[in-house]
Amino acid sequence: MPDSALELSRRVIGLAMSRGFADAGVTPVEPSAWADELRAWLAAGMHGSMAYLAVKVAERLDPAKAIAGARSLVVVADQYWTRGQDAASDGECDDPRHGKIARYARGRDYHEVVKRRLHELCDALRGEFPDGLFRAFVDTAPVLEREHAARAGLGWIGKHTLLIHPRRGSYFFLGGIATSLNLAATPERRPEPDHCGTCTRCIDACPTRAITPHSVDASRCISYLTIEHRGVIGAEFHEAIGGWLYGCDVCQEVCPHNSARVAASERIGGAEADTRANHGPIPAEYAESRRSLPLLDVLNWKMEDRSRVLSGSAMKRATLAMFRRNAIIAGANTLRGDDCGPFVARLQEIAGDEGEDAMVRETATQTLDRLSRPRAL
Repeated sequence: MPDSALELSRRVIGLAMSRGFADAGVTPVEPSAWADELRAWLAAGMHGSMAYLAVKVAERLDPAKAIAGARSLVVVADQYWTRGQDAASDGECDDPRHGKIARYARGRDYHEVVKRRLHELCDALRGEFPDGLFRAFVDTAPVLEREHAARAGLGWIGKHTLLIHPRRGSYFFLGGIATSLNLAATPERRPEPDHCGTCTRCIDACPTRAITPHSVDASRCISYLTIEHRGVIGAEFHEAIGGWLYGCDVCQEVCPHNSARVAASERIGGAEADTRANHGPIPAEYAESRRSLPLLDVLNWKMEDRSRVLSGSAMKRATLAMFRRNAIIAGANTLRGDDCGPFVARLQEIAGDEGEDAMVRETATQTLDRLSRPRAL
């Protein structure tokens, strides 16, 4: 058994990496340094309808209050997309009849994948430290996992609020284990300085202007609107949503730290870019099984269609009505010519059907009104 906190930390990190994670680090349990900012963000209503974020705020800000007996956190990162992947296979949907799906949701549900491996890691740690506390968490727990990941040396938090690793980019899932072990940060995984500099590409590219430096107004974010928001989406956001059916990747797509085309010597926003490749294979569970979905098919889905198509997917987060709502908005933005006629006819049926879901019916009515107006040149 390791006889020092540093040796122990390296042993634990090694066990985590042996489970196939792209990276792992450790950090002592400490209160958040962003308590005032989080409370201000909540007070401003930037969490939208995600009321659960305003519950157990004290626990969210301090893992010691959320998990009794926890002294340290083991934080892991699972990479679901390769930085700088070939443009021909980068996932961009070229077919206007299809709605785009965010990269994270194209494979198997990461909650299941990451949790399974974290539970395996917990079992391995219990085998070595039978008296220890080991409790796994993913983003469903009240833990500010990005801040803890940054403290553990897995990257820095970018202006779009996502964790960025200097050589792996930002296409990560995060999770971890709260433990009673006394773990010390290792020299090889020191906190990473902010490499965003003066770069504002994510801010400038956001279609709905949801991003300000190191803050996202979730109530304006396309990912929130298409995944978390359970009601009618404001008409002012419809055109900006474009062809996104589920989620959005724009802020990550434009980030220089996700590109292989930036020269290693180029300075990004006054900061040096590190574009050396340093990642292993993407876990097979995240292999794409659904890059996009046919919009007219989704618009005609029944409950059994949703269940069949989304089996094993994180996209089960959105209800049938939400998918049909999203398909209406995306279809109005992308469908043209011969495909537009059947789409409009279906919207007219929905708008006139009093038995339809109220949200879907109102979205159809909104969209028919928008399509009836002359397009701006």
